[in-house]
Amino acid sequence: MDGNNRQESLRIALFTYSTKPRGGVVHTLELAEHIQNLGHDVHIFALGKDEQGFFRSTSFPNTFIPCAMGEKNESLDNRIERFIDTYFQFLVTHLQTPFDIYHAQDCVSANALWQASEKGLFSFFIRTIHHVDDFVTPRLIQCQKDSIYKPDYCLVVSEYWKDRLMSEFGVDSHIIYNGVNIKKFRPPTDAQRRSAQKKLGVSGRTVFLSIGGIEPRKNSIRLMKAFDLARQQLSKQGLDSILLIAGGETLFDYTSYREEFFKCLHDSDLEIGKDILLLDTVEDEQIPELYHAADGLLFPSVKEGWGLVVLEALASGLPVLTSDISVFKEYLRHEENAFMVSAEDDSSIAFGIEKLAVDLPLKQRLVSSGPKTAKLYSWENTAKAHLEYYYDVLSAKSKPLFQHEF
Repeated sequence: MDGNNRQESLRIALFTYSTKPRGGVVHTLELAEHIQNLGHDVHIFALGKDEQGFFRSTSFPNTFIPCAMGEKNESLDNRIERFIDTYFQFLVTHLQTPFDIYHAQDCVSANALWQASEKGLFSFFIRTIHHVDDFVTPRLIQCQKDSIYKPDYCLVVSEYWKDRLMSEFGVDSHIIYNGVNIKKFRPPTDAQRRSAQKKLGVSGRTVFLSIGGIEPRKNSIRLMKAFDLARQQLSKQGLDSILLIAGGETLFDYTSYREEFFKCLHDSDLEIGKDILLLDTVEDEQIPELYHAADGLLFPSVKEGWGLVVLEALASGLPVLTSDISVFKEYLRHEENAFMVSAEDDSSIAFGIEKLAVDLPLKQRLVSSGPKTAKLYSWENTAKAHLEYYYDVLSAKSKPLFQHEF
């Protein structure tokens, strides 16, 4: 390909392991739609484990790969290997249309693409590494290593993960930041806020929101304990607070962690339905309403690739509490556009919760600065950066573009 010829339309295949509203899937859908808007052809392949399609409507072609749910007691090792094999077998059997770019968004699809490339289905592929999981079994550790080492090109979404990949794996990567849909996520009117609170039954209360479900990476147990501490202090000041926890599907089995969470909850003074509202998976169109109803987002994660939820909350004008992990420091500044706390310290998180509730100058500052920060990160810019990267890769590979007939 001529490196100066960057006006040719590309045919791009994106691959993801799920259809549910996890961060990597949201990233994939937004990327696809904005690349399509820039005049290119995009097709998404995804494991269709429940045959329901994506969690929201889409405007581009997609293929759902049939995948059985598996046995109830299936181990995580076997489940992931089965997903990879299902993905791979489908590609070998059904992938006939040639694409210019093959781009995996996760460990499962990356392993399937690697095996497919070994069969000669295409000459190279790209992977975005959002973060690296802490697997403990040898099979999953090797699976993750293969998904990092085998792609021909790697993208990451933050400086932090670029540094981690180089220091721990010796793998070079290219950074393209995530974006946020500022048309969908925006500060609410007073009427929208009242309506959202009424719909959730939280009118007149101080509402805190956590999105991401109950899992170790989201620091759910420590957050719950910290909220209990903060709630008691806020009660002394006449504030009636509630924590909304909205979850989402995950590939991993966090049964033991969830059991510990509910044991700690049972031992606390918190009551489900009164002090904590568990919303499980929320429909995509309802997510903006959660931000509208809340007084603050609580996101004290111990690990993130970037934090799409944080950007959505900022765009919605919602004060944000996050942990002070390195990735957040790439776009957040303590007490300027977020209140940052120690992820490992219950009292630090509790103090931050109290600050969001009672420190009005801080709250007003965060409300004002959030949308300004979000505007720096648009999905259109993310899509343009991907296209530039794709052209660079094609130029480096001296790969001629396919001639398409439409």
